[in-house]
Amino acid sequence: MRGNLAKAFVLTNTPVFRRAPLPKSYTDFLGRKLFLFLLTIQGLGAFALITLGVILKKNDVAKNVIQPRIRQEIARAGVALLPMFFFVALGLGFLVVGQTVSALAKVGAISYLGSTMVIVVVRELGPLLAALLVLARVGTAHVIELGTARALGEVEALEALGIDPVHYLIVPRVIGMALGIFSLTVYLIIGALVSGYLFAFLQDVALTPGDYFKQIVESLGWLDFALLALKTISFGFFIAIVTCYHGLAQPLRLEDVSRVAVRAVTQGVIVCVLIDALFIVLYLIS
Repeated sequence: MRGNLAKAFVLTNTPVFRRAPLPKSYTDFLGRKLFLFLLTIQGLGAFALITLGVILKKNDVAKNVIQPRIRQEIARAGVALLPMFFFVALGLGFLVVGQTVSALAKVGAISYLGSTMVIVVVRELGPLLAALLVLARVGTAHVIELGTARALGEVEALEALGIDPVHYLIVPRVIGMALGIFSLTVYLIIGALVSGYLFAFLQDVALTPGDYFKQIVESLGWLDFALLALKTISFGFFIAIVTCYHGLAQPLRLEDVSRVAVRAVTQGVIVCVLIDALFIVLYLIS
């Protein structure tokens, strides 16, 4: 499987598809883009399945080596980003939540506050914003680190030593990013809701803290908590898959790393939006 996957990576990176002259017709252009899209989907899907297989098959292998790496990735994708996320939560609360509370109070619709906050902050804006911030900060680092290691031959050196590069390099990043995005989303939501009420309080909105948080708690259900956890973990898993795929799976030169990093971030944003759209459908169905 890995041999066929490597061929697909090489094929999508050849000048025949990436740097060929522009086609003379829109049909040829769309056909080339569709073919590249299908090859990318095939590569990402195969890479995700390989990673899942390694996680399940080698769960008990080299724990004394892998577990410290997982903790390191959790710290990088979670703890290290807390100051930035507290600042973003403060801004989100002042710019979005506080103004929403004030607007609802002015039109006499304060009874809809809880459901509005749950839909806007808990379900949609909080998880998606956290995923995009981690993608920009940590996902880019994944591409650069793995791409440089691949260009310098460090991945082949690991294979020569009998070390599985997916188990050693990819699995800790996938687990660390999934847990990091989940934790940061919770902090971002709590910080935005608290700072939003402070902004509304400064505008003399006639709403006590008890009534504010009571409405939010009453609007939350067990499904919101379950889908929030599943959504954030899905964000982390697929962001890590996309960034590691572009950094590790295809042979690179040092001068190609920056170009591949841009492509990985772009595809990561698209993946996040598609996952968010999927969960919107799940919310509507439920």
